[in-house]
Amino acid sequence: QVQLAESGGGVVQPGGSLRLSCAASGSIDSIATMAWYRQAPGKQRDLVAAIARVGTTDYADSVKGRFTISRGNAKNTVYLQMNSLKPEDTAVYYCYLGGVRIVQNVREYWGQGTQVTVSS
Repeated sequence: QVQLAESGGGVVQPGGSLRLSCAASGSIDSIATMAWYRQAPGKQRDLVAAIARVGTTDYADSVKGRFTISRGNAKNTVYLQMNSLKPEDTAVYYCYLGGVRIVQNVREYWGQGTQVTVSS
């Protein structure tokens, strides 16, 4: 059984920074993709940033130059450094793991979500 532990959300003023963390526990052999999604009230869940096993990254246009996704030295950990935060970044942020292989089984997992609020 894989469990995801997210942390780092909170309330910050415009222009501030936050760092989200997501650590996956369980007997995981490999993870193809680690990503962060976000969902604002009344809106769909959208991709914020993703990082592949080989290290390539992808970002939503709205966060390019402000957010950085990285994989931690600890196995199965992913971070999202968010700088120059704007009120429109306010949302619940979800950690996503795709292509998680445990022996011969491959599936995806979602975290429970962490609230990020950008407000003065």
